[in-house]
Amino acid sequence: MAIKVKVGKIGLLDIMKFKNSPKEREGIISAAPLKEVDAKFAINENAMKLHPHFQHMIIDDIIVHEGANAKSFILKKEDSSPAAYFRAGQYISILLNINGSLVTRPYSISSSPKWASQGKIAITVRSNPGGFAADWMLENFKKGDAVTVSSAEGNFYYERIRDASHVIALAGGSGITPFLSMAYAIRDKLEDFSLTIISGSRTEDSILFKSELDAIAAECDKVKIVHVLSDEEKEGYEHGFVTAELIKKYAPEGEYSIFLCGPEAMYRFAETELKKLDKGVKNIRRELLGVTKSVQDREDYPAESRGKTYSILVRRGPDEFNIKGSAAETVLAAIERAGINAPARCRSGECGWCRSKLVSGSVYLPAENDGRRFSDKEHGYIHPCASFPTSDLVIEVPGSYLE
Repeated sequence: MAIKVKVGKIGLLDIMKFKNSPKEREGIISAAPLKEVDAKFAINENAMKLHPHFQHMIIDDIIVHEGANAKSFILKKEDSSPAAYFRAGQYISILLNINGSLVTRPYSISSSPKWASQGKIAITVRSNPGGFAADWMLENFKKGDAVTVSSAEGNFYYERIRDASHVIALAGGSGITPFLSMAYAIRDKLEDFSLTIISGSRTEDSILFKSELDAIAAECDKVKIVHVLSDEEKEGYEHGFVTAELIKKYAPEGEYSIFLCGPEAMYRFAETELKKLDKGVKNIRRELLGVTKSVQDREDYPAESRGKTYSILVRRGPDEFNIKGSAAETVLAAIERAGINAPARCRSGECGWCRSKLVSGSVYLPAENDGRRFSDKEHGYIHPCASFPTSDLVIEVPGSYLE
């Protein structure tokens, strides 16, 4: 049954206007000048200021930490504009060119978030004998050098919806840096929680940021610092290792969260001790572990790959590179050593920034470093920063923003 619709004069005019709108639009377009449209949207510009792909900075100052074998590098935006905002506890990834090898290294920010508005951030690098990047930076970085860094990354920061109002921070060596930033943020009233830092060092002379932390604790009643010396017994210091009993000694009544940051050996020891506290997964936060060392000594590592070197065909867009990779090092390490600029941030298998397609071949991924999504596991994607070759490989990597 047909439906009859009565259209008035005004409605008829609307229909005719709609019918003729394409011709009107074409006329407007034809009459417009032939020039490139330069449309800028404030929301997009502000988003890029907060989360830029990279930041061009210079080394504005260098602070030497005597006895701790470390230096703090004060980085400042080249154009003196504000640096990308960060949460206390986050890290940046810095791009290095070491004798033709393009490498990235993540470093926790050790300054207050307040510095970002002044265009500055600080990172602290401690000597790592046998390492590749840290000692090179300590020996070669000088004031005025230009550096390229990422925006702030990582989830190792206080979140009141998730974390208890009191945090026990367990730090080992240079693992103190994110907690120093948190202490600054509390002092500067950018964060609002109580922080008890239990910091482990070998000797009194090797304590990193002792004077800074003591000064903050004296000024701010929400920050407390406990120093633990493993190789010395001195008045005013705890002695030994950071055990469950020591944590209980300084923990508050009621609920509290535990944050950890330090070397792999500390994490291994803490795993056993934290089980004694029965805190549950929700109340324990760990900074990036880093890729498991001595991977070929693990029980589930394929014995036939130990000591071998494999061929790796790296595809990046239209470019192809044939390189070699040892079974004892990550795929990312082989890529970087060959001077190929591939993306990387956390270097712990977690962030997914280096996510790449494994076209063919096989790799070994330590379970504790396998932060891939389920779909990536199903469709053959890997994180090269945590993957060790166990055969010849063909891999497709994306380009890097840090260039």
